Amino acid sequence: MTTFTRRMRRALFAMSPREATFARRGFTPGTPETVAHLERIGQMFLAGYNVAVTHGTPDGLMGQLGTVPLSHEGFAVEGAAFAFALLDRLAPWRHDRFCLLLRIAPDHPYMAHVGAGWALARLGLARFGSTRRRAFERMDRVLRWLAIDGYGFHEGYFRPRRAVVEQWRPAEPVSYLSRAFDQGLGRSLWFSECAHPARIRDAIVRFPEDRRADLWSGIGLACAYAGGASDTAIASIGEYGAAYGAQIAQGVAFAAKARLRARNLVEHTSRACRILCGTDADDAAAITDRCLVGLADTARVPAFELWRRRIAAHFADVARIPQPIA
Repeated sequence: MTTFTRRMRRALFAMSPREATFARRGFTPGTPETVAHLERIGQMFLAGYNVAVTHGTPDGLMGQLGTVPLSHEGFAVEGAAFAFALLDRLAPWRHDRFCLLLRIAPDHPYMAHVGAGWALARLGLARFGSTRRRAFERMDRVLRWLAIDGYGFHEGYFRPRRAVVEQWRPAEPVSYLSRAFDQGLGRSLWFSECAHPARIRDAIVRFPEDRRADLWSGIGLACAYAGGASDTAIASIGEYGAAYGAQIAQGVAFAAKARLRARNLVEHTSRACRILCGTDADDAAAITDRCLVGLADTARVPAFELWRRRIAAHFADVARIPQPIA
């Protein structure tokens, strides 16, 4: 690829690091330390995106991400997946960039599928048309729902008034799409509410009851994977969301598995596992593996949801989850 082509790609598609700041997004800030922590995550995502969209191909990508700390590599891969899934649609002479990324970054399949969901959002998924349906169905039959999770996160992060205040979500004929969307929307609240437990609770309680379990599941995942909260705040998440403690624990277990597979376990993930799952990160991740065995889609429920239900049922059965605030 010529230098000119790379410059053109960057001029057309690159995103400024300012897009990840609380000031630009209009989020209510918390402590300076938490704001800096969450903004840093956004900057690593954009670093991966900008490298990928400029380079235009996954070949050699991981070497170009060498300046990204291992603890943040998943966010950079998520950003790169966004870029490649977008280019697969906008530069249609090549359709294999996202699939190739999965091969060269095999330790980050969860984050890559989430990143592909950002492309669905940017391409205007007002209707889940046949072209996008085919792209979705070509993904891994279990993990493809994480792309819809990524779509939900994108909407909460970039369009919080519509997605959170007005409580919009796609009304699609595709089974389970709105449920997966809410899981990502819940993750976005961790950022837009600056990991503040009471504000997160107040935001979720405004939603209809039938949406809250998925929103809390997303909070559990973000709390454990992204971090930025003290032990006291993590415990408050468990207390405020106690009615959905099993779903919170399921999200935390997903985060533990994602980080252990990528060999970038961090201290805040371990703390979230101890506080919200009552176990360590290794055990939480192992639970997700055991619950994955023998999964198959049914006529009404996708394997991904059955997987989540098994994990949640495990934590409900062992009663390791926090009790409600007195």
